[in-house]
Amino acid sequence: MNAAALFGSLRRSRDGDPALLSDTRTADPRLADPRLGSPMPWVIAIVIALTVIAAASGLALRNAAARASADLNGGVTVQIVTAAPADRNHQADAAVAMLEKTPGVIDARHVAQSELDTLLEPWLGTRPGDTIDDLPIPALIDLRLAGPATPARVAALRARIAGVAPSARVDAQAAWLTPVFRAIATLQWLAGGLIALLALATIAAVVLSARNALVNHRETIEIVHMLGGTDAQIARVFQHTAAMDAGIGGVIGLITGTVAIVILGRQFSALGSGMVGGAALGWVDWLVIVLIPLGGVALAVLTARLTVLSALRRML
Repeated sequence: MNAAALFGSLRRSRDGDPALLSDTRTADPRLADPRLGSPMPWVIAIVIALTVIAAASGLALRNAAARASADLNGGVTVQIVTAAPADRNHQADAAVAMLEKTPGVIDARHVAQSELDTLLEPWLGTRPGDTIDDLPIPALIDLRLAGPATPARVAALRARIAGVAPSARVDAQAAWLTPVFRAIATLQWLAGGLIALLALATIAAVVLSARNALVNHRETIEIVHMLGGTDAQIARVFQHTAAMDAGIGGVIGLITGTVAIVILGRQFSALGSGMVGGAALGWVDWLVIVLIPLGGVALAVLTARLTVLSALRRML
C-alpha cells in the first residue's frame, strides 16, 4: 500500500496552500491502484478460486442427492428369494398380478431374465445365450408407488405380498442408498467448512495487509489527522485499495475456479452414471458461484475498515 494522495496533500501544505484543510476533508483520497506485482490480489485470487470450487462441489452434491432421492422416492424392489427356479417364477408372477390390483401402485414389472443376465455379466462372466437358472438369483419385481415409499407403506406391501409370495423380500429403493446419502451429506458439510476456513483466510490476509500499511505510513497518517482528517476519511483510503485488490483477485479466482469446474464436470460426465448426471449445476447454482467474488470484495472492505479504525483509535 502507499498514500499518494495523502503525500500530495502534505506537499501542498509545505507550499502554504490554504485550501489544504478543505481538500483533506472533502477529497476522496485513494491509494495507488493495486498492481498484479502485489501479493494481495494473488492471495485473494487463490482463496476465491478454492471457494468457487468448494461451493460448486457442495451444490453439485446437493443436486445429485436431490435427483437420486426424487428418482427413488416411490421406488420399491421385491425380491423372490428361493432356490427353485420354477417356484421363484411362479411366486413372482403371482406377486405381480396381486400388485397390479393394489391401490397406490402405479406400475409393477417383473424384471426379465435377460436383464438380470446383463446386470450380472460383469460379475459372473455370463455370455449371451448362457443361463443362470441354476444359481440362486432372486427374481426381481420393480415397483413404483404413487407417493413416497414410507416404512408404513412398505410394511403394508410386505404383508400383502406374503400371502402369494412367502419368499418375497420388500425394500424401498431409497434405503439402499442411505449410506451414499450420508456420505454426500458429510461431504457437503466438509465443503461448507472449507468455505468458512477460506473466509477466515481472507480476513487474516486483509488484516495483515492493512496493519502493515498502517505501520509503513504512520507518520503520514498522524500529520493528516492533525490537519483535520478524520479516522473515517483515512479508513476510506485503505478500503479503496482493499476493494481493488479483492476485485482483481476475485475476477482471476472466478475465472480459474470456473475453468476447473468445467474440466471436472466433463471428466465426471464421461462416467455415464445417472447419479453423476443429476449433479449438473443449474442457473441458480451458477448465480451463487458468480456472487462469491462480490462477497469476497465486501468481506475485504469491511475487514479493512474495521482493522484500520481499530488501529487508529490505539495509534492516535
